[in-house]
Amino acid sequence: MIVNRQMLLVAFYFISSNALFAQQPVPVKPRILISTDIGGTDPDDNQSMTHFLMYSHLFKTEGFVSSPSYGKGNKSELLRMIDLYEKDLPLLKKHQKDYPSPASLRAVCKQGRSGTAPFAGYTTATEGSNWIIKCAKKKNKQPLWVLVWGGLDDLAQALHDAPEIQSKIKVYWIGGPNKKWSANSYAYIVSNFPNLWFIECNSSYYGFFSNNNIPDSVKDKSYYDRYIKSAGYLGRDFANYYKGNVKMGDTPSLLYMMDGDPNDPFKESWGGSFETFNRSPRIIYNRNTIIADTVTVCSVIEFRFNGPVINIPADSSCFTMTVMAKIGEQKWQGFCLGNGEYAIRYCPKQSETLSYKITSFIPGFAEQNGQLVVHNNWPGEKRPADYNLGPNWYTDRGDNIFFDGVLQGAKTVSKWSHDVLSDWAKKWAWLY
Repeated sequence: MIVNRQMLLVAFYFISSNALFAQQPVPVKPRILISTDIGGTDPDDNQSMTHFLMYSHLFKTEGFVSSPSYGKGNKSELLRMIDLYEKDLPLLKKHQKDYPSPASLRAVCKQGRSGTAPFAGYTTATEGSNWIIKCAKKKNKQPLWVLVWGGLDDLAQALHDAPEIQSKIKVYWIGGPNKKWSANSYAYIVSNFPNLWFIECNSSYYGFFSNNNIPDSVKDKSYYDRYIKSAGYLGRDFANYYKGNVKMGDTPSLLYMMDGDPNDPFKESWGGSFETFNRSPRIIYNRNTIIADTVTVCSVIEFRFNGPVINIPADSSCFTMTVMAKIGEQKWQGFCLGNGEYAIRYCPKQSETLSYKITSFIPGFAEQNGQLVVHNNWPGEKRPADYNLGPNWYTDRGDNIFFDGVLQGAKTVSKWSHDVLSDWAKKWAWLY
């Protein structure tokens, strides 16, 4: 009898119960460094930082890098969160002795790049990128896990300045929307370091704040009132983000490090389960696109065109692409490559029809307009310009049974959210 692969996956998924795949202890505390855009446009980083601090006894924390590709986030927001943790620490330590000291956490907070990298994908070193290099070069049998909650700009800079560290680090990146803000640094990494160990989580993490088939006791809109409200300084601060509704889109990177063997991305885990992919989708257009042009969600779209020859440094920002999408109007910077050549990269985050307009202050630079259809089929059909990847790149599982609506791989995370939030509720009880 022939049994097709889809039938086997369905059977496996529904046999997989919490009793069979309960959280497993991590044999050795992992070394982690968190790169975050906390304090920027999306307050879910503050929520994830609260979660981290309450579980910080599980990690060897070697660094925090403030790396806001967009917005006004900076290191001071990290320090403010640690101040809250310090006030709650006496109550936490009554239940768990080996929490890190606030001083040790403050000592590893570093300021990274503010704003996106230019077309090259890197610029000059920052305190944050230098700290990534320093931590990666430590003599240690364990890899340094770099958990990226925002843009990849400081990681790209560190790899550019010290390419030898690629064999000493492993990366779990919350991509998706963050890929839009760091398209250039992503392109630099994926084209120059295909042998890096890298989880590109573009959509699985959405499963953490999905309410589909989640019991009322842990739904995001009720969780705050049930468990967090008035629970210590961290609990009172939590109300400042999404009115206390639990989002924490970056938290799956932490959950992945808390459950079983992080070196095995195929395993069932609180932070998701992933599959290999050997190419990252990219398409290059040397013209304005039309409604008949289609691209893959989260792919790198590269527009290249000729214009006036001007005397400005290569890789200078000199034109703007205004994109009209479902979420509204957004503006992206394009760059002069020299000799009258211009280019811009854009990474769409969801399936939709986009319209865009390209304008510039440069005399003789013609205004341009176009449209583009984005399909929800990551990584989609193979294209000639795709980036070729090595054997250790992983992404959201593509089988239909792991989709939560249109969100690829999200059920590999959402199936554990009850367990995760129930476990977290026990820690909140410590702060009453």
